Amino acid sequence: MKIFENIHRYHFELKHLLVLFVVLIFFQLSVSTMHKVSLNNLLSRTQNWYKKESAGQLANLTTISLELLLEMNKPNEVMAAGKKEKLARAFNIILNQQLLQSNVKMVCVLVRENNRIIAIDNGQDFIRFLTGNQAYGDVKAMYEPVIWLYREKGASIRKNEVIVSQKGTDGIIHVFVPVVPNGEYAGALYMKIKPDLSFINTQLLSSYDQTSLIFSALILFGLMAMFYISSYSVKERDQVQEALYKEQEVHVIERVEHRKESQFTKRIYHTHHKAEKVMGFIKDDIRNLEPATLEKVKSRVLKYSNFVARAIYDMKWYDPPLQTIRNPLFNTDVNALLEFLIKNVFERLSVQNRFTAFELKLDPLLPVVHINEYVVWEILEPLIQNSIDHAVVENVKIVLVTRYNPNIKTGNIEIVDNGPGIKNRLLEKNEHGVKKIFLENITTKEDNKNSGYGCFLAYEICKRCGWQLDVSNNPEGGVHFFIRIEGFS
Repeated sequence: MKIFENIHRYHFELKHLLVLFVVLIFFQLSVSTMHKVSLNNLLSRTQNWYKKESAGQLANLTTISLELLLEMNKPNEVMAAGKKEKLARAFNIILNQQLLQSNVKMVCVLVRENNRIIAIDNGQDFIRFLTGNQAYGDVKAMYEPVIWLYREKGASIRKNEVIVSQKGTDGIIHVFVPVVPNGEYAGALYMKIKPDLSFINTQLLSSYDQTSLIFSALILFGLMAMFYISSYSVKERDQVQEALYKEQEVHVIERVEHRKESQFTKRIYHTHHKAEKVMGFIKDDIRNLEPATLEKVKSRVLKYSNFVARAIYDMKWYDPPLQTIRNPLFNTDVNALLEFLIKNVFERLSVQNRFTAFELKLDPLLPVVHINEYVVWEILEPLIQNSIDHAVVENVKIVLVTRYNPNIKTGNIEIVDNGPGIKNRLLEKNEHGVKKIFLENITTKEDNKNSGYGCFLAYEICKRCGWQLDVSNNPEGGVHFFIRIEGFS
């Protein structure tokens, strides 16, 4: 009973029946093929034996007919011409009668005369041979292979006076029957026979194929009946599974939406924090505004304001249109932007200014890039801030380098610090080839609340700009951020 209970728990489905059907058909075809091969071999051996026997009997009967004809009408030199002509016609009838059969391809009498072997295929020449009147022409070309074969078998046929059958190519059988009129060996009757019994094989194998086809059809109908019966038992299970899947789908969608909202909220917080810091600079500039620095402060405040506007724009959606990032109308000087960020953003923070030193190594040959200036700001600012936040040494030194290679028309932006570097686990790549430090919500800070978005955002924005961002640890210590810029004309 327990076995039946275990079987009852599993239900057949169409794919199970198809697999079972394929396996059964495979075994059926294998067994059928083995039987057909063995049957074909048996038929082939039987037919080969029968072909040789029937060919020998046919040739023997023809020879007996010739010998009886010669026994009843002994030809000689004094025989009347009319009787010779009648005997020659009888000889021709015997030979031609055999050629009327589709299996017989050639008939002739092989005799030796004056140290040569000749092939006689008509009554006139045969009567001349028997009466000693030699008037033979050249041997026909079609009989030359037969004569060569008779040279090999002639001695054995003459000595033993036995029928010799030899199988040739394409199922052809060569038969030599000794001709012994009046008890004296005169030569051999040759018959070239090609028996055709393929219709027997065709009928047997076709009936066997029909049997296999009927058996396969019965298997298929049986399996389809099993599927029809089993479908009733699995219908309820499928309905329950469908309801369960729909319920799980609703829960998964809710969790995904909740996670998206949570992550987007954190991103907004990250963007808001950067805008809040810049707004502090704007307020400070306005409070300390003097007539002598009006134009300078005005230019700086405009840049601050544009960055805040960009930050607010990013709060509207995380994936802005591409034309707001890359556009031929944008002409951003990366060197000038780096100088502005260091002087007017990072060096304005009094606490960091006491412990952080910046060094700029800018390549004046670096062309402008067709990227929104404030998008480039959003890439560089978190990378520089990362080097500041994770440095535990008292005197932090950050080197910013730009390079341009006119030969391959590529540029580089490098940010190097003398801090402790990044933990090796964060430099490992995931299944998509992205280092973990560039993944969302990954941080090395002890208090990771609302952290792990700076490097992630910089990496994602770089991809949209068509740039490549990478990071590694320097052998002497510190972090090395590397941005590769391509597409210069």
